Amino acid sequence: MARPQPLPWVHAAFLLCLLGLGRAIKIPMDLSQPPTITKQSVKDHIVDPRDNILIECEAKGNPAPSFHWTRNSKFFNVAKDPRVSMRRRSGTLVIDFRSGGRPEEYEGEYQCFARNKFGTALSNRIHLQVSKSPLWPKENLDPVVVQEGAPLTLQCNPPPGLPSPVIFWMSSSMEPIPQDKRVSQGHNGDLYFSNVMVQDMQTDYSCNARFHFTHTIQQKNPFTLKVLTNHPYNDSSLRNHPDMYSARGVAERTPSFLYPPGTTSSQMVLRGMDLLLECIASGVPTPDIAWYKKGGDLPSDKAKFENFNKALRITNVSEEDSGEYFCLASNKMGSTRRTISVRVKAAPYWLDEPKNLILAPGEDGRLVCRANGNPKPTVQWMVNGEPLQSAPPNPNREVAGDTIIFRDTQISSRAVYQCNTSNEHGYLLANAFVSVLDVPPRMLSPRNQLIRVILYNRTRLDCPFFGSPIPTLRWFKNGQGSNLDGGNYHVYENGSLEIKMIRKEDQGIYTCVATNILGKAENQVRLEVKDPTRIYRMPEDQVAKRGTTVQLECRVKHDPSLKLTVSWLKDDEPLYIGNRMKKEDDSLTIFGVAERDQGSYTCIASTELDQDLAKAYLTVLGRPDRPRDLELTDLAERSVRLTWIPGDDNNSPITDYVVQFEEDQFQPGVWHDHSKFPGSVNSAVLQLSPYVNYQFRVIAVNEVGSSHPSLPSERYRTSGAAPESNPSDVKGEGSRKNNMEITWTPMNATSAFGPNLRYIVKWRRRETRETWNNVTVWGSRYVVGQTPVYVPYEIRVQAENDFGKGPEPDTVIGYSGEDLPSAPRRFRVRQPSLQTINLEWDHPEHPNGILTGYSLRYVPFNGTKLGKQVVENFSPNQTKFTVQRADPVSRYRFTLSARTQVGTGEAVTEESPASPNEAYTNNRAKADFTTQGWFIGLMCAIALLVLILLIVCFIKRSRGGKYPVREKKDVPLGPEDPKEEDGSFDYSDEDNKPLQGSQTSLDGTIKQQESDDSLVDYGEGGEGQFNEDGSFIGQYTVRKDKEETEGNESSEATSPVNAIYSLA
Repeated sequence: MARPQPLPWVHAAFLLCLLGLGRAIKIPMDLSQPPTITKQSVKDHIVDPRDNILIECEAKGNPAPSFHWTRNSKFFNVAKDPRVSMRRRSGTLVIDFRSGGRPEEYEGEYQCFARNKFGTALSNRIHLQVSKSPLWPKENLDPVVVQEGAPLTLQCNPPPGLPSPVIFWMSSSMEPIPQDKRVSQGHNGDLYFSNVMVQDMQTDYSCNARFHFTHTIQQKNPFTLKVLTNHPYNDSSLRNHPDMYSARGVAERTPSFLYPPGTTSSQMVLRGMDLLLECIASGVPTPDIAWYKKGGDLPSDKAKFENFNKALRITNVSEEDSGEYFCLASNKMGSTRRTISVRVKAAPYWLDEPKNLILAPGEDGRLVCRANGNPKPTVQWMVNGEPLQSAPPNPNREVAGDTIIFRDTQISSRAVYQCNTSNEHGYLLANAFVSVLDVPPRMLSPRNQLIRVILYNRTRLDCPFFGSPIPTLRWFKNGQGSNLDGGNYHVYENGSLEIKMIRKEDQGIYTCVATNILGKAENQVRLEVKDPTRIYRMPEDQVAKRGTTVQLECRVKHDPSLKLTVSWLKDDEPLYIGNRMKKEDDSLTIFGVAERDQGSYTCIASTELDQDLAKAYLTVLGRPDRPRDLELTDLAERSVRLTWIPGDDNNSPITDYVVQFEEDQFQPGVWHDHSKFPGSVNSAVLQLSPYVNYQFRVIAVNEVGSSHPSLPSERYRTSGAAPESNPSDVKGEGSRKNNMEITWTPMNATSAFGPNLRYIVKWRRRETRETWNNVTVWGSRYVVGQTPVYVPYEIRVQAENDFGKGPEPDTVIGYSGEDLPSAPRRFRVRQPSLQTINLEWDHPEHPNGILTGYSLRYVPFNGTKLGKQVVENFSPNQTKFTVQRADPVSRYRFTLSARTQVGTGEAVTEESPASPNEAYTNNRAKADFTTQGWFIGLMCAIALLVLILLIVCFIKRSRGGKYPVREKKDVPLGPEDPKEEDGSFDYSDEDNKPLQGSQTSLDGTIKQQESDDSLVDYGEGGEGQFNEDGSFIGQYTVRKDKEETEGNESSEATSPVNAIYSLA
């Protein structure tokens, strides 16, 4: 960030203002005065023949002047020529060619005269010329025959035009001729070759002339070159190589000058013009040019080099630039020097230009006309357009060389005087009138003006006035009697009051009073002092990457009574606020910064009175520009040197260069990385492969990114050779179970080494004494058919081209196609505890390929119930697995199979062993069975049916009489079954034996054999009774005393079935 100095135009404006303060006072236009020329055409007036001719001449005066013209120093009668007219209230001539006529007929020297009763004013002598663009003469040009390395000049010789045409060289196909220090155009339009190379035959050369006024381009017939060479043209990459000339058999020569010829010359230039010195030299190698000035240094502020240092231009030449200059042309063979003597001449230029003279009657005065030039100019005075010598004598006028002195002037002394100073290089003409007036003071500006100024600035209060004699002027502040002059104040001749530094106390009302012998006049100016506008937070220099957002601050403090405007400049030009920018009162934001945003940004805070500005520089880090001008040198069979010119790094240093190549045989149009080099180099030796038609390009890299690739270099083909390597990634794999597919990565262009690259493929079964099978393949695969399943093979692939075979290849083991594997062997299921089950197995006997893993499916089951199936996949090396049981009751069924890439093979199934508690579990299940609802319901139905049958039997029995009741026979039970305690059931044959005292019938019912038991015996307390109708009175009881006395024996169980049979 920097606060720049005030803009140059501010200083210039103030300086011009101060210069104007000392000039003679102008006469108000309402007063009588002689004519004054206000506008005229340039001295050398060139016009377009297609337009009307306009020759300007305007003047002011009171009374208004009249005009007439001379042509070639003779009166030009405008009224007699119908094509010529003069504008109303003006002396401007208009020559109209719409109705015909030739503009060339009006060429000549014109001069305008403006006249009123007080005198005559003259314009410059205007030399009118019509622009010319003559046609180029047609000519047949023979081919230019030149030896390679010799110098050559192709002359343009354009037709003379007015003004001189702009010359440039192109081919007949309108392509510009590339120029460098070897081939360049001189200021005279000729094309110079310091030395001719064979590649110069690739194009023809046509000189073109562009004419300014007609906007036309004329083309000369093209030159064609025939270059005689000792070396066939096949390596254009030798261009500009330091040793290319010797490589091509071109003799090296010391420099000599082509233009201007010789070793000395002289040149004259006019003061204020540009000096152009040229030195175009020939030589092999192409010479370098350096410039010097004898006895001093070149003026660094005005000197610049052009045309590849072959031209030196010095702008705005002054007398100090005269002297001896010399150019030095040098190459490795030597050097030569050419001296140019420069003489600076000068057309007349003003030292003291005459100014209008306003006098009162009886006053004295003088007109001064001083000019300088080289040679010294002469001065000629005229009055009202006539030589002073031929004018009527005036006793009040005296001529003293460059000065005319007037004494005791009278009204009759009014006239317009002309001073003409000239030498051989030009002339100057000035008009100055003498006016004699008697006028009291008068103010020329509006009254009671308000002037607002900025604190601490320098300011000027104007009080334009007029009077004759010229009045004296005094200034007063706030009505005080003391005159303001001296110290912080200064009063100029024209009445302006300068305050050198404004302070707050300078605010107030200022009065100016003009006085002469005829009276006085006054005016007032009110001065207000305002606070300055200041940027207190300035934009700062920033460095930003492309695509980021940048904010430039600009915070301003200003006088609140003034309107503030904030604007921005970029590179000192008004900034266009586009879509990517946002301007606010105190900042400028740039979104998505691009390379074009780089530059200086100036914040201008301005009011109607003052401004402040601050500048910051935005540096944008961008990707580098592409490298250019790639050259191939040091060509060898297996290497080449690549040289390039770096592009602009766009403010981020280049870190790397990536060299890429392309070849046109295997992958045309595809670019490959060749090598990488540090960003500090621009030349590298590249190692090459045989039989490749190389083309190179270079990419520059910095921290922002990569540049666009350079334009490709010229091609370079290396010679062929037998391959030095064989294809990589050789594999043998089956795509089916009865084949083997041999594949490899084909060799690229840089490893082929020769034409017709092919591959010798060999194979045989491993560990056999079979002979090698072989075949020649042009692609990158070969399929061997009818192979056994998954058998190892030895494989070799060897590269071969037309130059020979590659080295002996390595042997690679491949396998024929795979198949499904057999089942895993010895699948074992063990149950070490109720919580876990261990599984083990062995690999399949016939894997038929590379095992990719094992698949295990298992499901828990409990009787007919099945649980959720679980699937586990194992690596091919895993042969053990442990299953955590979900419960101690269920068993598991396991199915195991092996996998290859073909698929899953044969499976083997095993179940987990039964646990020791399984019988208990089964009985418990049966006991649980009897507690089911449906079973209870069934038993209730059976009991109800039995009860009904009993009732039926009792009814029948009661009808048939009473039964004798006998004592029940006790039948002892067998030993108590221990299974009854745990609720299990034993379904053995013993369970089906009939109770003692009963037998089984054929239909499975139990029949009564012998029983004297009466139903009364089953009563619980007392004997049972029957009613008279035969119904049973009593209850089924168990005799407790009998149970107590019998110990382990128990009474025979009396079932309802037995009762039924007893009733029967």
